[in-house]
Amino acid sequence: MGYTLGAPGDPGVRSAVVETISREELEEKLDREKDLVLVDVLAEMYYRHSHLPGAINVPANAIRDRAPELVPDKDAEIVVYCMDPPCEASERAARELAAMGYANVRDFVGGKKDWIGAGLPAADRYYERRREGKR
Repeated sequence: MGYTLGAPGDPGVRSAVVETISREELEEKLDREKDLVLVDVLAEMYYRHSHLPGAINVPANAIRDRAPELVPDKDAEIVVYCMDPPCEASERAARELAAMGYANVRDFVGGKKDWIGAGLPAADRYYERRREGKR
């Protein structure tokens, strides 16, 4: 499953397909692959609130400026995510990365809500307090 970036023949538009990834597949990859780059594309305050384990924060509007420094390998396996399916930030970030020449980008469309809703671990102080029953 995936979506197309641009249309073949459109001038100035890179045509590519960005694949999506399911929660189950992402969980398996995080368990076994050390080189996966997981990117939370929400604003920093939301990243600090909670994020998937091992994720780095590159807000969608900063992808073009920060990705070359943070992920110099254009063949790196990258998974982007945002809050939930209605959030379009991960799709925008995936499109931008593909347009920049990154060859292995996938979008975890379910996002943070799907991950945490399934009872999977997240990182940050808020999440840990919530797990302990504190607010």
